Amino acid sequence: MVRFAIYLWAGILLCGFVAFAADDDASRKLVLYVGNSRSDDVSVIDMVSLKVIGDIKTGDHIHGVCVTPDATRLLVTVESDHSLRIVDTATHATLGTVSLSGRPNQCAISGDGKYVAVPIRDKDNVEIIDIAKQKSVKSLPIKEPHNALNLGSSRYIFVSSMGSHEVDVIDLEKMEFSSHIPVEGRPRPYVLSSDGKTMFVAVANQHGFNVIDVPTQKLLSRVVIPSENSTLRPLQYETPDTLTHGLALTPDGSELWVSSLLDDRMYIYDLKAKKVTGWVPTGSGPNWIVFTPDGKYACISNTDTDDISIVDVKTRHEVKRVKVGKVPKRIAVAVAPVAVAPKEAKAH
Repeated sequence: MVRFAIYLWAGILLCGFVAFAADDDASRKLVLYVGNSRSDDVSVIDMVSLKVIGDIKTGDHIHGVCVTPDATRLLVTVESDHSLRIVDTATHATLGTVSLSGRPNQCAISGDGKYVAVPIRDKDNVEIIDIAKQKSVKSLPIKEPHNALNLGSSRYIFVSSMGSHEVDVIDLEKMEFSSHIPVEGRPRPYVLSSDGKTMFVAVANQHGFNVIDVPTQKLLSRVVIPSENSTLRPLQYETPDTLTHGLALTPDGSELWVSSLLDDRMYIYDLKAKKVTGWVPTGSGPNWIVFTPDGKYACISNTDTDDISIVDVKTRHEVKRVKVGKVPKRIAVAVAPVAVAPKEAKAH
């Protein structure tokens, strides 16, 4: 696992370098991509104006969205036709469609932008796609896979196995699993500390998360967050065993923000103090959360109100509720290229 941490940091540095390589014919702006799971589009929100500035048509029943390290490509997994769509972020044009073996879930891209891991929920496997070649190069067996995750490593990608109660690590050099990490429950979302040593995992039937030591693969603690409501109200787009579906670490790694489907809010957990220090109300059915790279905003998708809560992290106040498509779930933030209109010739 020490070697894994070295590769992880190398990947993070590479991603930071590549992200500044903007195209000459495009400017860049901070945008949020919102996968609308019960429609055929991805909403694009400008994180300066906090308004929807685009709508990308991909296919019915979107599940996952992820962005290449250079932010020139948006990858979208589509359940209706079992496909992966590759989209140009500047023009919003679909550049390619990769056929998959079954119903895809949340994807993750390697730090060098070469591969994307796509869990296939109904076929018990994860497909590794070569993005440039637009083809599947490897399929690995995994029981009821759900969410893939990468922190910037070009070698390692994580994939959760709900059926095996573990998070598995794929070695992209060997194209095989390098480890299987027990998480002591049926995993929903999960995140890792920047050094890759600590994993925070939301599990089924628990309002909170488990803390896993990655090197030893041992459970360090179970954190149960007290809630105002003891029972889950009926949710149209979530299973009754899911009390927490969104987790994210602030960019400085000091806080873990944890979604509550019991209370329709984000709880804020201070990792040093090891306690909840506040909460922020959201829309109904908070599903997924990402932070802007500067740590200014937290963005939360709300499935039952079809909108995104934009929260000022410092003041812990929702500054805007942005309406998007039907049942938004997975979201991704990136400093992406945006097409620039050609300059008009000057009159002589």
